[in-house]
Amino acid sequence: MDAQSQPHYDTDLDVRGLNCPLPILRTKQHLRDMHPGECLRVQATDPHSVIDFTGFCDRSEHTLIHHVEADGVFTFWLRKGPG
Repeated sequence: MDAQSQPHYDTDLDVRGLNCPLPILRTKQHLRDMHPGECLRVQATDPHSVIDFTGFCDRSEHTLIHHVEADGVFTFWLRKGPG
C-alpha cells in the first residue's frame, strides 16, 4: 500500500524510540480521548510492536485496520471501538 492509498486517520501518535509496554500504554491513553469510529495512526520502532498491537486489538474493542513497516518504523491504523 503506497502513501496515497494508506487509510485516512483522524489523529496521529508518535511512539518511536519507546519500547514495550510504553507504545501500547500511550496508545490506550490516546484512544480514551477519541470518539468511537475515529482512526488513530501510530508510528513505533519497537520490533515487538506488531505482536503487541495485534494482541491489543484482538483483546479489545478496537480494530487494527492496517499496518506496514518501512525502514524500521512500524505504522498502525487503529479504529476506536464503541466502547
